[in-house]
Amino acid sequence: MVGETMKINSYQEMNGFAIDMFREIGSIGTGNAATALSQTLSAKISMSLPEVKIMGYNQVIDFLGGPEKIVAAVLVHMTGEFSGIMLYLLDFNFVNIVFERLSLGKIEHFEEIDEMRASAIAEISNIIISSYANAVAQLSSISINLSVPAMAINMLGGIMSVPMIEYGYTTDKIMIVDGKFI
Repeated sequence: MVGETMKINSYQEMNGFAIDMFREIGSIGTGNAATALSQTLSAKISMSLPEVKIMGYNQVIDFLGGPEKIVAAVLVHMTGEFSGIMLYLLDFNFVNIVFERLSLGKIEHFEEIDEMRASAIAEISNIIISSYANAVAQLSSISINLSVPAMAINMLGGIMSVPMIEYGYTTDKIMIVDGKFI
């Protein structure tokens, strides 16, 4: 397949090779994101090897903790030669680690996030998303433009309704690149 272009129009067209390719790109992308986060927080950051999964929307919600789990999420739209949505989900423990590294102090509940902390979440997520997207663009020799990030704290079911609404007319599947900071 060297020298050939591989075009994938739908998840149903993806074979084992395509999944492995996304896993490798995901691994490099998450590595770049971990490096950027490490530099931003002046702390050693490691990441698990990412898993690439293609699941139905409801399966994704269950896989990530259920519809009522409260999460922080940052969403960007991707345009250019690769289009779609990148949705970065942050769990409570990770958010608190970031707040501590930025000297913002721990919180007990997501509801305690004020404007300063929300801005910190959005900025850290933007750094991670941009690093990841840039790695993907460079590896694939394509251009990816990112929108201004939008941040929300809500139940997972509500957060996941955004990609469902935007893309539900073309697919009932979503690709997850599940890499965790450790």
